[in-house]
Amino acid sequence: MSGKMNMVTNPPTTDRTAGHGSRQATRLSIALDRYDRTLAYFNARLRLPPGLELQPKEVGMLESRADGDRRHGRMLHDREFDIAEVSLASYVIARSRGARFTAAPVFQRRLFSQAQIYVAQNSGLVRGEDLAGRRVILHAFQVTVSVQAKGDLQREYGVPWTEVEWMTMADEEIDREGLPITRLPVDCDPFEMLRQGQADAVILPHPPAGALAPGQGIRRLYPDTESECFAYYRRNGYFPIMHILALRDDVAERLPELAPMLMDIDRQAMDYAYDLYHDTGYSVTALQCLAQERQKASLGLDIWPDGIAANRLNLERFIADLVDQKLIDRPLAVEELFHPSTHAS
Repeated sequence: MSGKMNMVTNPPTTDRTAGHGSRQATRLSIALDRYDRTLAYFNARLRLPPGLELQPKEVGMLESRADGDRRHGRMLHDREFDIAEVSLASYVIARSRGARFTAAPVFQRRLFSQAQIYVAQNSGLVRGEDLAGRRVILHAFQVTVSVQAKGDLQREYGVPWTEVEWMTMADEEIDREGLPITRLPVDCDPFEMLRQGQADAVILPHPPAGALAPGQGIRRLYPDTESECFAYYRRNGYFPIMHILALRDDVAERLPELAPMLMDIDRQAMDYAYDLYHDTGYSVTALQCLAQERQKASLGLDIWPDGIAANRLNLERFIADLVDQKLIDRPLAVEELFHPSTHAS
């Protein structure tokens, strides 16, 4: 994540209405990463409400896509898009400071923190409890998976985040003074630091390609990571949210029905993604069909629910973690994150 954010409150003035046949259509830009569950946005497979046009932008975060990178900053700082998939942590921090955004309860990226923790092959660390008192590298302290992992270590494994020595690789997306971190040099290699014994673990949502290849001397913390993640889901009942679908306030004020529309649109996109995997040869992973069958057997049919009610526990715990980790000053009510039209969802 590059750059630091000072919240902009004056949106750019743009003309979002254009001709569409014999009637006017409202055109809205929507910035997303390209996942299987967002493919339908990019290949025009969505049934949109009359008068609404979505202009999808393929924007990455750390890695550039067709329409560039820095999606979170370009939305939350530059207000470049009408709608965008953004970091849950950055969004909640921005909202806590009065930033002029709202959101639809649509969550297009989720991760188990247990699958994002890496250690040296010969380290002897095999449990979350083993990270107490250790040196752990994060991309940044307030990255959503970092917040989630610190909360999980404390709740699930009895390791208070204050008892870990945190090192970070990048500046924080939103300024926060006094964070208990050691900032590493820009050119550091976190996995080489593991191999050299200069760090004990790395928590990253985007590890470099080949990091786990044979001979690299790196492995995941948990010997059976899939079982650890499935057990977490059975204990807690959710697949942790990483991203949320944010709307600029001026857009939501002009189109108060937009947030529920986006929930319906995203459900179409998710259904389209599920349908793709009915072809057992769809994925580049040879036995993806078997992995999906294991997931359904262990976790159920749909671990990607939209709406507030189905995600309330996850969101309440995440907000509490932000307060505990000194990233926001007060706990926000879950409803404060979302447009009022979605509060009954």
